[in-house]
Formats: sequence, C-alpha cells, structure tokens
Amino acid sequence: MSLQDLWFDPAQCLIGGEWVAPAGGGTLPLHDPSTGAEIGAIARGGASDIDAAVEAATRASQGDWGRIAAAERGRILSRLGRMVLEKVEALARIEAADVGKPLKQARADAVALARYLEFYGGAADKLHGQTIPYLDGYTVYTLREAHGVTGHIVPWNYPMQIIGRSVGAALATGNACVLKPAEDACLTALAFADLARQAGLPAGALNVVPGLGAEAGAALTAHPGVHHISFTGSVATGRMVQRAASENVVPVTLELGGKSPQVVFDDADIEAALPFLVNAGIQNCGQTCSASSRILVQRGVYDRVREAMAARYAALRVGRAIDDLDVGPVISAKQKGLVEDFLGQGADLEVAGQASLGDLPGGGYYIAPTLYAGVAQDHTLARDEIFGPVQVMIPFDDEAEAVAIANGTDYGLVAGVWTRDGARQLRLARAIRAGQVFLNNYGAGGGVELPFGGIGKSGHGREKGFEALYGFTTLKTVAAYHG
Repeated sequence: MSLQDLWFDPAQCLIGGEWVAPAGGGTLPLHDPSTGAEIGAIARGGASDIDAAVEAATRASQGDWGRIAAAERGRILSRLGRMVLEKVEALARIEAADVGKPLKQARADAVALARYLEFYGGAADKLHGQTIPYLDGYTVYTLREAHGVTGHIVPWNYPMQIIGRSVGAALATGNACVLKPAEDACLTALAFADLARQAGLPAGALNVVPGLGAEAGAALTAHPGVHHISFTGSVATGRMVQRAASENVVPVTLELGGKSPQVVFDDADIEAALPFLVNAGIQNCGQTCSASSRILVQRGVYDRVREAMAARYAALRVGRAIDDLDVGPVISAKQKGLVEDFLGQGADLEVAGQASLGDLPGGGYYIAPTLYAGVAQDHTLARDEIFGPVQVMIPFDDEAEAVAIANGTDYGLVAGVWTRDGARQLRLARAIRAGQVFLNNYGAGGGVELPFGGIGKSGHGREKGFEALYGFTTLKTVAAYHG
C-alpha cells in the first residue's frame, strides 16, 4: 500500500468535523512491518489537541448529537456500516500494511467493523428502561442515559474491530467520542473517522487524535471533561489509565489480555479440534488478547495431539501481509524483541513444532511460530502473556488437574473445552475462571453479539453485544408521587 492511495491526510487529526494539523506540528514515523521500511508519517497529537477534541465532543454531546432521536442515530450508524462494506478491500489493504496481518484477516476485520455498526445501529432505539412496582401513589421508572463524552484508547492489533465494538456502542447510546488510536497502527481509525463524517455523523460526535500514549493518551485519560474511558491494551498501561481516571471518578472499561487455555480431554474429537488449537494461537501472529497460548491435553491423547499440531506448525507459511499467507510479521521491531526474549527463556524446553521463515525481507519483523511441548505450568512461557506466535502444551491427568492448570494464571479472558461428555462441558464452563468459555469450539466466529471481557488481570467491564450498551450508559431512577 502507498500513502498516495489514502483519501485522507494521516498527518492530521479529525477534530470537530475538520481535518487539522496537530497543535505542536509534530509527526511520528510510520513503518511497514513486512519490510521495516518507513513509509510515511502520522500526526503527533498532544494535550492541546485532546483539549480541542473534548471541547468539540462536549458541544456535540450537548447539541446536535445529544438531542438527535435514537432511531436517527441508528440510521447514521447503519449507513456508516454500509459505507464500510463498500470500502472493505481498501480498508483491508490499509490495515494489512499498517499492522502486518495477512489480507484475509484484514478483510475479516473490515467486515466485522461493518457488522458492529449494523448491530449497534439496529440496537440504538431498543435500549429501554423499566417501570418498577412500588408504593401506592408512586410511579417509578428508570432511564438509560449517555455518559456524555467518552474516551477510547484502542491498540494496534485489531484497530477496526475494537473501534467497532467500543466506538460503535458508545455512539449508539448517544455519547460523543474522542478516539486515541495506537501510534503503531492508526490509519484505519483515521479512515473510519472520515467515513463517519461522510455518513452524516454531526461534527464533534467522533474526534480522532493520533499520538503517543504518554502524551495524547495520558491527556485523554486524565481529562476532567471525559466521563467514561474504554481502554484495550497491556496490564501495565491499564493500571495507569485506571489511576488517571480515578482522579476524576470516571468509570473505566479495561480489556487487558490473557493467557487463555484450550483444554482437550481423551474423548474429544481431535480432528475437529486441531484447526482451532493452532489457529487460535497464530492468528494475527499471536498478537491477540484472546489468543489460545496454552494447550492443555489429557495424557491419553497427548502424544497424538502433539504430533498433529507439530505437523500443522511445520506447514505454516509465513510472509508479507500482501502475500496473504498464514502468518505475517509482528507489529514492530520492539515487539519482535519482546517475543524473542520470551523464546530465549524456552531454551530448556522441547520444541515440538516450528514454522520455517524461508526467504523474507530482511528488515521485516518476522517471528517463526513455535510450539513447545511438555511445559510445566509454572514456567514463564506458561504463565506470562507473550503476544506472539508461541504456544505451549501442558499435559494433565484428570478433570481436577485440568481446572487447576487452566485457572493457574493471573488472567481470565477466554477458554476452550474439548470433550464429548455433556456433564463435563457444563462443569468446566462453571469451574474455569474466564469471561468467555467455548465448548467444542473457540471464538464462535468472533460473534459481535457475544459479551466480551475478562476477570483478574484480564480487566473488567464488558464490550460487544447488548451488554456493551449498558456500560456506555448510566441508569437514572425517576420516582413520581401522584397520590
């Protein structure tokens, strides 16, 4: 992709419905993960730009956008969804070049963005309050009201999908948004914002300020004019976001990653499980919060699963995003170094399977997908989030041990269970600490309708589905005495 193909200037911010240069005039370099080459620059927004964006969002919240009928909000979001579908190929190529993911993954992300807009567009006028039976002479009811201005900090791994589930839900409920995309991958956020403007979103309802987390991100989370923060990213940054928001007593939705297990029992349909076991670990080069980085296998089928997974790893094809193979590069040289540090800690482990890197651009940020076998549950690779194409296999003897291992990390985002035993399925679904548990599948095809979020260090609050609409509203109780 060439920056000449863009229909917007990535070195600008969208504030109050207008493209403007950042107040400080600075830019940040933009690199292609597939080659490492610098291909352009994006805006380096800062506190002044965040101030302007929050002011614009406040005007929209208190004006045109805040007063618009819910049905009309839904029509605008639905129209935006259709425009995204018309731009799927262009958006996919932008995201593939920006993030490094294969084109087929980027296309799926663009379609998912459209689906979020369709879902939340349809739900905008269906978020109802309740009437509450109370004392004689009273009528009591509840209202769901927008927070006002919401701040959204999205990561670089799935910009389109996370914008859809976060910004889409916030707009549907009548909030005005300030979006700070990750500096490593913000092009589709800017593209989305321009499409939203074209779709008829009023000025200021969506503002986008690219920049560094320590500058624009910190200013957004600490801003007294922001009434709710949605953050997806690392545990360390999530702590800082929550601390900053707490100064203003602002609610926060945090999605912070995981160390998600898939648990395979002796009676599982192994052939059906295998594609899920591998793909959930290497999708987007393992840079997925819900990646299945731990494969727990009962000893009776352990060797069979190890050999089958090793064969699949050996067959994986790694290449540039544009080559549209199984695995692309990681996002940056920094991320490559972090993953390589983890790989170095596996020197004493059995490498059961590893993909070949082959002939790839020397400057690209490539990591060979690697499967480790026979890993102890207390090993670093089995406990810490790696955020790269690395999976570990851990054997277990019985159901109790499987549950203990599955729950043996600080995270609790997603889990998968493979067994034909219906009673065991239900027991494991209850026993495993995770925000989502999948039985004889993993991920359920994305499922924009399915509430998503974690417990423990995976964060709190829920995105996706109707549940997200509750998080982006506040509940008001009205008690009328009429005698």
